[in-house]
Amino acid sequence: MLEAYLLDIGQQPLVSDSGDLPAIPADAIVHDVPGEDSALDQFDEILARTDDALDREQEAVRDAADDLGVTAAHHDSSDARVMAGSVLPHPRSSAGDPSPELFRTTLNKSYGSDDDVAVLRERLAFSEKDRHKTAVSLQQSLLPQELEEPDDLRIAATYQPGDSDAGGDWYDVVSLGAGRTAFVIGDVMGRGVRAAAAMGQLRAAVRAYARLDLPPHEVIQLLDGLAAEIAASQIATCVYAVHDPHEGQLVYASAGHLPILVRDEDGTVRRAENPTGTPLGTGGWLHASGSIGLPPGSTAVLYTDGLVERRDKDIDESVAALERTLAGAQGTPADICATLLRTLGADAYLEDDIAVLVLQQPTRTGADAELFVHAALDLVGGIEAAPRAKSFTRDTLASWCLPAETCDLGVLAATELVANALQHGTPPVGLRLRRTDRRLIIEVTDADDHLPRRRQAGPAAEAGRGISVIAAIASSWGSRRDPGGGKAVWCELPLGA
Repeated sequence: MLEAYLLDIGQQPLVSDSGDLPAIPADAIVHDVPGEDSALDQFDEILARTDDALDREQEAVRDAADDLGVTAAHHDSSDARVMAGSVLPHPRSSAGDPSPELFRTTLNKSYGSDDDVAVLRERLAFSEKDRHKTAVSLQQSLLPQELEEPDDLRIAATYQPGDSDAGGDWYDVVSLGAGRTAFVIGDVMGRGVRAAAAMGQLRAAVRAYARLDLPPHEVIQLLDGLAAEIAASQIATCVYAVHDPHEGQLVYASAGHLPILVRDEDGTVRRAENPTGTPLGTGGWLHASGSIGLPPGSTAVLYTDGLVERRDKDIDESVAALERTLAGAQGTPADICATLLRTLGADAYLEDDIAVLVLQQPTRTGADAELFVHAALDLVGGIEAAPRAKSFTRDTLASWCLPAETCDLGVLAATELVANALQHGTPPVGLRLRRTDRRLIIEVTDADDHLPRRRQAGPAAEAGRGISVIAAIASSWGSRRDPGGGKAVWCELPLGA
């Protein structure tokens, strides 16, 4: 109000920037003469909103009060009073008007003298602004600066901090190898730097656990134990999902998070129905994995509660509104992100921050479809199955019109992996080949859950070099245990641009 007054009479306001404080509507400035009680009622309402904005961060109040040598405590608007000398000519009164229109300013009677109140209020405003900027900067620096791009999916993500302060919302995309990709989105309850710091630790832990290529419920179980150590006083929710292009679905586990939504090509929206576990850090809950199909032409949305939670609406109604919006959303994942934010009112005042992660399984036709193909072979029998695997790999890669060098390396890799599974694994053994526009993926499965390791074979050793050969010719390789038992060992060969 003071800045508006100074600007209107041609003077510059104070250097402080009030852009982060709630805007006071023009009709809230009372045009009246001193003595009217109705004006005080309106200013009490203004004061309540202003106090709420300034006192959100209690630590800022204490710090500023300590600097002034006074004791800080929360005061509600019942102590409001009109300070002496606070009746000022209204900015729109003409110069020299003998009876100008007047307006009042109202402040809390909180900390002794009027000068102390003014100084404290100014310091609180600066402290609130600095804390908000620090929390938002920390939050954004801890989020991924670039998303890993899966071969088979198109993805986009967005983060929007709350107007009052940044929270602990995060998202991430982690490549697991063999065409599989992990997606995670979570929310640390609370505001400010502490929530952002807890979020950063959880996100780093998720990436570390994801590299182990564990089933989603095991990743959530590990996070649950870690969250109790790093953020014991805060609650965090999270959903972790893995996409496997061979299966065409998302396998996920949820710790108290809102359900994943999937829109099919015909506009039908499905909700991940498997029950969620308790939030991270609560302990004592045995998490489980569920799955939801992600066929060609479908779009999946992972989001935090800031997108749908409103004080005046039931959360189920808000999620239903999100489903209706998603059903009609069109375009790329980035377009869908923008549509969801715009339609659900994220451009208005936000009490909470928002994170949204959208992934799309495109429908491929024509030449594009020829770049994404796969083939599989069940290997029955003993060591005699190796020549069948070699012949199958050679014929398949030739039919995909791959360069001769890539075909030779692919046949060598498949032969080594199959021989290793037949000699050290347990039937049934399977061979899967997959090509994308970027790489050739070779994967061999068997029923033994002992993972292979790379060994240093001696000069006279007749075995133990298979994994070393794979590591030498492939751009990457790895192994994982399957939830139903057994294991998969894979490698990737790059394809030319």
